[in-house]
Amino acid sequence: MSIKQLDAPDASIIDRWHPALPSERLGAEPVSVEVLSVKVALFRIKGEAVAFRDLCIHRGVPLSLGRVEEDRVVCPYHGWTYDACGACVRIPAQPAGKAIPEKARVTTYRTVEQEGLIWISFGQPDGPPLSLPAFDGFRKVLCAPYEVQAAAPRVIENFLDVSHLMFVHEGLLGDPASAEIHEYRMHRTEEGLVSDEIEVYQPDADGTGKGVTNRYVYKVLGPFAAFLEKRDSADPDHVFGLLFAVLPHAEKRSTAYAVIYRNYALDTPDSVFAEFQDKLIEQDRVIVESQTPELLPLDLQAELHLVSDRASIAYRQWLKELGVSFGAE
Repeated sequence: MSIKQLDAPDASIIDRWHPALPSERLGAEPVSVEVLSVKVALFRIKGEAVAFRDLCIHRGVPLSLGRVEEDRVVCPYHGWTYDACGACVRIPAQPAGKAIPEKARVTTYRTVEQEGLIWISFGQPDGPPLSLPAFDGFRKVLCAPYEVQAAAPRVIENFLDVSHLMFVHEGLLGDPASAEIHEYRMHRTEEGLVSDEIEVYQPDADGTGKGVTNRYVYKVLGPFAAFLEKRDSADPDHVFGLLFAVLPHAEKRSTAYAVIYRNYALDTPDSVFAEFQDKLIEQDRVIVESQTPELLPLDLQAELHLVSDRASIAYRQWLKELGVSFGAE
């Protein structure tokens, strides 16, 4: 069954990886998740994450309501049983020994686990979901999933928008009295985009209550994934990293995942950093959910842009060149 038949989105994101679920949330019980308007059932078979289209081919019941039994997925309606490759291997109502039709098969999708997340692709990805540094000696914290009633490109663009820090996150990531953004440029990479260093004064840069001037570098790793690295100008070896990846459930409904990396304050509880991120995301959510138009305009004439918006401009241009239309207009 083709992706087109599944009403999946534009080809530009079919071959991409999308963060579907934290790895720790997938255990013995199946989980249903919507990925790019497609309902997907996730299971663990022999410890590995397996993704099926969440629909038994017999009578259309979600397979996520079923169970895993002897490394096979059992539909709760008539007991049709599928192996890890999606092939039906048992139909209880059928006489023993009778051949099972070749069409008795559900669509499966590629999965991989990285950075504490299960990633799904509907197509033919040409590599792993992310290309990140090794982060040797860093502490890593996967924050809570964040549901946002907004298009994924809007959510990512907000993450890349440095000039909102002084107002949406006043007293934390920025100060309105220090709102000027010095000129910077965006550069193309094999993965996507990367910014020059952008200097920002932050009254409370990470939840530990310390005011510092940080040097930001943004990296766009995919249409719906980005990475932020910031270094204390007074102590460049002091590094904070933030992976930000968005799962578009539907065009105007998303879940964001954040992974924090740090090589300092290793004795400080991880919860301090995670709770600080929770606060920031909530501040962003109120703004992003209120934006009009709801879909991100890729036509640069549709809104007014300034030099300080170069990250947003480059991101919109890149999406347009890729042909991304899901969540954009």
